[in-house]
Amino acid sequence: MGNHWQYNVLKGLSWLVCQLPYKVILLIGAFLGPVYGLIAKKQKLRGIENVKIGMNMNTEESSQLLDELFKNLGRSAMEILYMPNLTKDFIGKHIELRGAEYLDAALQEDKGVIILTAHVGNWEWMGAALAANGYPSTTIVKKQPNAQFTRLMNEFREMVGLEVFARGGSEMIKAAKALKKKKLLGFLADQDGYIHGLPVPFLGQESSAVVGPATFAQKFGSPVVPVFASRKPEGGHIVHILPPLYYVDSGNQDVDMYRLTEQCCQVTENFIKEHPTEWLWFQHRWNTKPDEIIDYDKKMAIRELAHEKQ
Repeated sequence: MGNHWQYNVLKGLSWLVCQLPYKVILLIGAFLGPVYGLIAKKQKLRGIENVKIGMNMNTEESSQLLDELFKNLGRSAMEILYMPNLTKDFIGKHIELRGAEYLDAALQEDKGVIILTAHVGNWEWMGAALAANGYPSTTIVKKQPNAQFTRLMNEFREMVGLEVFARGGSEMIKAAKALKKKKLLGFLADQDGYIHGLPVPFLGQESSAVVGPATFAQKFGSPVVPVFASRKPEGGHIVHILPPLYYVDSGNQDVDMYRLTEQCCQVTENFIKEHPTEWLWFQHRWNTKPDEIIDYDKKMAIRELAHEKQ
């Protein structure tokens, strides 16, 4: 119980930040982010290597991109502390939804909607904007190492109207129920899929891809709608809602799962390439080596089959 001070400090910090004008917190964030970048040397170096491969850049260009990324991360950190100020009115002024017609049409199908998203832009504000615009939003979140930070984050998420499930057994059942109730179910699907993932190349490197979105799409027939956030230069955000992806049943479930997972990766990759200073290049996305993936040979054969039939 001794860690409550962390929660209280964060809560106090959030209260202080909320007293400031939005423009001011963005300036503070853009200053603090690169300061963190100086401390997080390991992350920066890892990020530079990944950018070189993913964006086809040299070391200098990659380093500049990472500098911009740290500014954006600083802005996002300040914005997260600012979340108690996210009234509908504030969201209406500062967050623009583009492509809402895709989401509306997907909801009309009455099978719930899987939201495919990534650690790009301010994904927390993106969720808040969907909820504020009347979309019944739920999200699956990974437990953070710091329980007090998680507690505060989940409070903020619920404050803006998001229903939160942590990853784990019974939570997956709740997530399934959310889809059955025709709600949106958000997946941050740009992470390493570990040994249970599928071998899908991502940003120029072999990787293990998360199968969550495809699994739920196969099970419930729900459309997968890609939704990503990007920053406006003057402050505020654009929420980009893209055309839906579908699980297409060809009679070979393995191939069909692979295809949808690959499409999810491609859409995510395309968005990252358009907004490269907004994605977490230093995350451990490529940690799982291909031969560590369970049934790797079988999955590679499925990959070949998926490409043959296209």
